Amino acid sequence: MRCAFIVAYRVVFSVRTMCRCLRVHPSGLSAWLKTPLSKRAWQLSGKVYGYRKLHDDLLDQGETCCPNRVARLARLAGIRAQIGYRRCNRTFGLKPIISQKTNL
Repeated sequence: MRCAFIVAYRVVFSVRTMCRCLRVHPSGLSAWLKTPLSKRAWQLSGKVYGYRKLHDDLLDQGETCCPNRVARLARLAGIRAQIGYRRCNRTFGLKPIISQKTNL
């Protein structure tokens, strides 16, 4: 959270000053910038992002790339989308009672 703040406001304030005030080491900030999203963070996100959504996000950020390249890089990184959804085997009510005809 602190590193994200520093990156967001580095055009306004000095990075060294923000690192000193927020008690973040500058080398730790550069390491945070260089490391990709961890596998744990990817698993906590639900693994729902496939190459199509990744490509859309890259286009939203102003990057230009081919969807096939994103698919290839995602496959090499082991990123796969969640396929399908879990289906609930719940019943929403009781089964109808078979009424027997009574002679009146």
